[in-house]
This record gives sequence, structure tokens and C-alpha cells, in this order.
Amino acid sequence: MNYANIKHCDIANGSGVRTTLFVSGCRLRCKGCFNYEAWDFNAGKPFTDEVADAIVESLRPSYMDGLSILGGEPFEPENQEGLVGLVERVRAELPDKSIWMYSGHTWEQLTEGEWHLDVTDRILACVDVLVDGPWQEENYDISLRFRGSSNQRIIDVPSTIEAHAAGELTGNEVVLWEDDPLFASHDLA
Repeated sequence: MNYANIKHCDIANGSGVRTTLFVSGCRLRCKGCFNYEAWDFNAGKPFTDEVADAIVESLRPSYMDGLSILGGEPFEPENQEGLVGLVERVRAELPDKSIWMYSGHTWEQLTEGEWHLDVTDRILACVDVLVDGPWQEENYDISLRFRGSSNQRIIDVPSTIEAHAAGELTGNEVVLWEDDPLFASHDLA
């Protein structure tokens, strides 16, 4: 797996201050994508153990809230294999840090569809928030926090998994992540 970029102290891709990993490779190629340079699986640099170590170390300070993973597309098969160890390590070593992942694939595609692989459930078990769905230029909305188009959902993954296990949700229902009421209202006065 390659990665296109790593941003430290990022505040745009999840709540709080985060380290953000942009993986390389995406077959979706959404029209108007902000990160088309990362479509190429060979873009950037190899994701090595040393890179993973540096990411984990960057998350240790108390002011860091967590890790965000974008792309490219994190749930491309090649990237799932490369990311499962990282997210399991962050969850084990830094259980108080949140993990956000962004995917152009929907929850349904990741849990039951063609993008569901042997490691997908292991990844989702570590993720706190999944922003799902493809970027859609026609649904672009600058007022949305942590997503670019109105078709995308911000899913509370642990609550969704727990509700399904308890039989409280059926089919493809999800529990949406709840933003701070001040931000959700768009009334910052």
C-alpha cells in the first residue's frame, strides 16, 4: 500500500485535532474529487512499519484526539490489507483516541456487498466514525461539517454494530453520529 500524504494537527477531517492519513488508490474516480492525485495506487510513498510507528507516536500527545483515514479509497482491497494492522494497533495502544474513516462506498457495500473482505469487519470494529458514500458534485454543500456532499452519512460505527447485534436495527439501518448541537444548528451566534 502507498500513501499520498499525512497531515498532522488536522482539524478538517473529524472532530478535534487529528493525524490524517491519505492512502493512495481509488477506482471510484468521483467527478470533482478534491484528491484526484491519490487515485493512482502508485502515488506517494510506500506505507512502511516506520510510517505506521510515526503515525502512532504522533497520536500520543494529550491534545491529539485521534486518527482519520481518507484516500484515495481506504476500502480498496489493497488498502484494507494495508490498514487493518494500523487501526488495530491504534485501538490497542491508544484506546482513548478516536478513529474516523472516509469511504466512497456505502455502509451497505462495506458490510454486505462486494467491498466486504475478510478484514473489513476487523477494520470496522476499530472505527468510531465512518463517513460513507461517494462524493457527488451535484450535492456539494459547503455548510456540511466533515463531509462534502449531502448524500454522505456520518455513521456512529460502534452504536450501529451494537444496535444490530441487539436486534434494535434491521437490514441496512445505521446510527448516525451526532455533532455538537451548536455546530449541528449552524447558529454560531
